[in-house]
Amino acid sequence: MTQKTILVDAWNTFVTPAGINKEMFEMLEKFPNQKIILTNANPEQQEQFGMKNLPYPLFTLNKNPSKIDPSYYQRMIEHFSLSVQEVVYFEHNEKAVASAQSVGIKTYHYDKEAKDVQAVKRFLEENLKNF
Repeated sequence: MTQKTILVDAWNTFVTPAGINKEMFEMLEKFPNQKIILTNANPEQQEQFGMKNLPYPLFTLNKNPSKIDPSYYQRMIEHFSLSVQEVVYFEHNEKAVASAQSVGIKTYHYDKEAKDVQAVKRFLEENLKNF
């Protein structure tokens, strides 16, 4: 059986102005699944926002298009040779959530103000069943 890949929103979710969200990282490490961090940031922004030396691969299209465009997710899926059934995603931007959902990706809206990592954990536990 194949394990689903966890798609992780970068800025304001996994990476914050204070650095990597330690609670989220520790939660994610409990899952054996592959993880990929998704961002819109170009190389200069990645440096500025501290998105260097991350524990998981980072994917960006440098806002061409951005994550609010469904083609971002289609290109990411193709890049990693995945299907929408093979991934789950959590993201703080509601427009990006809707965009990912529009291409069939099971997506959870992470409230960056509430910072409820346990809600993300429950979403992952419910949606990572092997297929």
